[in-house]
Amino acid sequence: MVAAAALLVSAAVSGAMLGTPGPARAADKVTFTVGITNEVDSFNPFLGIEAESYEMWALTYDYMISYSMKDMSPQPGLATSWETSDDGLTWTFHIRSGVMFSDGVPLTAADIAYTYNRILDGGPEAASWSSYLTSVTKVEAPDPTTVVLTLKKPNAVLPLLPIPIVPEHIWKDVSEKDVKSYAAEPENGQPVVGSGPFRLVEGTAGGSTYRFEKNPDYWGGAPHIDEVVFRVFKSDDPMVQALIKGEIDFAEDVTPLQVKALQSQDGVTAVNGQSPGFDEIAFNTGAVDTETGKPIGDGNPALQDPKFRHALGYALDLNQIVDKVYQGAGLPGDTLIPPAYSNWRWTPPADEAFTFDLDKAGQLLDEAGYTQGADGKRTMPDGSPLGTLRLFARSESKTSMGTMTYFKEWLADLGIDAEVTNMESNKLTNVILDGDFDAFQWGWYVEPDPDSMLSYMTCDQRGGWSDSWYCNPEYDDLYEQQNSATDVAQRQDDVTRMQQILFADSPYLITEYNTYGEAFRSDRFACFEPQPDPGGILLFQYGVHNYLNIRPADQAGDCDGIATALGAQTEDGTPVSSGSGPGGGNDDEGNSTPMLVVGGVLLAALAAGGVVWAVRRRSTAAERE
Repeated sequence: MVAAAALLVSAAVSGAMLGTPGPARAADKVTFTVGITNEVDSFNPFLGIEAESYEMWALTYDYMISYSMKDMSPQPGLATSWETSDDGLTWTFHIRSGVMFSDGVPLTAADIAYTYNRILDGGPEAASWSSYLTSVTKVEAPDPTTVVLTLKKPNAVLPLLPIPIVPEHIWKDVSEKDVKSYAAEPENGQPVVGSGPFRLVEGTAGGSTYRFEKNPDYWGGAPHIDEVVFRVFKSDDPMVQALIKGEIDFAEDVTPLQVKALQSQDGVTAVNGQSPGFDEIAFNTGAVDTETGKPIGDGNPALQDPKFRHALGYALDLNQIVDKVYQGAGLPGDTLIPPAYSNWRWTPPADEAFTFDLDKAGQLLDEAGYTQGADGKRTMPDGSPLGTLRLFARSESKTSMGTMTYFKEWLADLGIDAEVTNMESNKLTNVILDGDFDAFQWGWYVEPDPDSMLSYMTCDQRGGWSDSWYCNPEYDDLYEQQNSATDVAQRQDDVTRMQQILFADSPYLITEYNTYGEAFRSDRFACFEPQPDPGGILLFQYGVHNYLNIRPADQAGDCDGIATALGAQTEDGTPVSSGSGPGGGNDDEGNSTPMLVVGGVLLAALAAGGVVWAVRRRSTAAERE
């Protein structure tokens, strides 16, 4: 199947005519066109949950804090500097002056305080953003260039605040009641008012085209391109064809096979960039009614035993999964903090790390009491039948089905029966929340600060963001401790211990760290800097750096001295960076580490009457088929 698909991709690439070099220009207007395969669900920064929406907000609005291209660490945005009190209960941010909204009204600290206070008020605005203001009791703007946050206890996540800043003079007329119906789209030919580097002039949520024009007065300097246009395609195949024909300039989220085929095409650069995501097999560790604490669902009791779950970690050949299921684009996983975040990540030592060792898996199961009967089938410690494990895969994802199919085969080698059910993600979400499963395959993106990802494994998140129903009081205590830590070294120690607990308890078996396929017309545009740098992705980053810095290829020069930027040249025209190496153009094995989602963070909203966390898992929206 994979070989046949490769032939089809190769034939499609070689059979199409390459477009005429040079970016799209109309009366000297430079238009950069991006192909995507998912629609924007809302241009309202308090409502959307899709990665594409976050990308559009990043172009339209500003953020108080930005992220570095090297490692996504905090750097100045609207705030030029900040400091905190010794007790961590007061944060003071100094706001740059002279920033204007696109309608000419000044942006001041009052707009930032207004935005944050709308979130603190607990209305619909709080659903996506309140976690960043944990422990914040008051936000004030004592003068136009100062924002002060008062906290009831320290918040270790600060100063990271990826919240779009909205104009008070526009949003003061949008009541809390009206927020859920406010589109924040162009009206009567007028663009959306924001302070970002571009203005949304055309497009509606769920539409097929979104057009932005540059903000010539942007405080960070005017972009080198005049327009950014996003075109929505039904799948990646027609999107790749549009790239080859020159109808678009950038193809977002392409498969490893397409990356490999496109790498041989003149005028096109294709890369597997590092992504901050992981895929996992998650277990039902014990679903409960969160109000009464009584068990719900029909999960297999064996999976409530951490020794049983941990033993299964040795029944996964992750190298084979990455090679066969992910087409070589990825890295075998181990813990839920990916390699890109080395300052937070704990790596299991060699004598503890999972390896594919069915004998060891069997030995551990025997020691835990799950021995094989006369028929070769594993039994419970009391001698009763273990039964058949129900494994769920997502029908939208061939990687999901492929992973669980292999897992079923390896479980059989251990004497454990299993069956795989393919199901749409939205239906699987309900199955998980009802506790009617044994295991499923899915994935997450991880933010630069690990607090959110760590929080999903706490007891309080059962029935909410938690999907494994995991609960360990020791882990919870460490979470609370690190969340309010003011000493970075102590916090790192706490986060390390939390990862060790999760590894031992194994509510998740991390299968793969993601890569992300992207391709662009390098005969037209240049100066794409990866994030993280080197080896990261080129668009849908944290921040809008590349939208500001990309430019027509014939104007690239040295890309303002960024040596790792794709298309940068020396004075004599020699390319500085070819995009090869980890995550680069010639690395079809796709070394993986984390990337980002959008200019903010991919967060899903808590819907009234239920939790819609499934859409947050964009790590596997980047499908590799």
